[in-house]
Amino acid sequence: MKVLFMGTPEFAVESLEKIVDGGWEVAGVVTQPDRPKGRGKKIQPPPVKVKAAELGIQVYQPVALRNKAVLDNIKRMNPDIVVVVAYGQILPEDILDFPPMGCINVHASLLPKYRGAAPINWAIINGDKTTGITTMYMDKGLDTGDIIFQEETRIGDRETAGELHDRLAVLGGEVLVKTLRAVETGVAPRLPQDNSKASYAPQLDRDLGEIHWDNDGESIVNLIRGTSPWPGCFTCYRGRRMKIWKAGILNRDSRERPGTIIHAGRDGIQVQTGKGLLVIEEIQMPSSRRMTVDEYLRGNTMNNGETLGDSCEIRGRKID
Repeated sequence: MKVLFMGTPEFAVESLEKIVDGGWEVAGVVTQPDRPKGRGKKIQPPPVKVKAAELGIQVYQPVALRNKAVLDNIKRMNPDIVVVVAYGQILPEDILDFPPMGCINVHASLLPKYRGAAPINWAIINGDKTTGITTMYMDKGLDTGDIIFQEETRIGDRETAGELHDRLAVLGGEVLVKTLRAVETGVAPRLPQDNSKASYAPQLDRDLGEIHWDNDGESIVNLIRGTSPWPGCFTCYRGRRMKIWKAGILNRDSRERPGTIIHAGRDGIQVQTGKGLLVIEEIQMPSSRRMTVDEYLRGNTMNNGETLGDSCEIRGRKID
């Protein structure tokens, strides 16, 4: 069985490696164009391109898929099946309809829950206890195709989106191998999704990471975990943006208003929320590295009664 692989970020690399390790012929890899990244905006190749080059696989990087030349190129490769893992564009129908064994997708949720771009993040932000991997036959909708296999996994109580991402990438590769074997032998199931149970996981933006201290402590901790490593959570302290990378909860309250620092010590910064005390454990100030609260307080002071969440100056402009 000849496979055409379409994927872009680090999440897709594990699946590509599993296809090669499984002995299937990879006709080619389609990935997104090289783009600027980081503070220096240096042009960098996507992780899948880097891995394909290591494996000696031909790479194609079309700007858009709705182009006759793209379809003609796919036809020349003549794949039996197309595997899509976090490619980053919706496939047009002429590509979906071309391979005789169809197009299958590896998605990082238990569909129909969390269709869309950021299922890993939203599962944590919403406080879910489990998530998983779904493989499905693709159709013209957004993650709406018939389910082939699903594998569930528990989300750790302290697990971040970055940590869960890495685990699901491995699990995704394993479920993909099982899926390809079933498709190849003609025994792959097809389970239509229940659209009445569908939910969506939209792309994250930087503003999502702002902490609103009126929210309960558990929700804030979930937001911190779900936005790590990107875009990260932040609040304002003494007019500057302070990122919060790790935090826990104390199931007790003070009489202070939300956002008030109750205690700042080497064991953490206790802040009143809408319900419960948040214990901040790891922070990052502007132009500084991530550090534990213990490290920060060795060279800085933080006073009980100060408040977090007031407006702050970011690059010369005021942020409310």
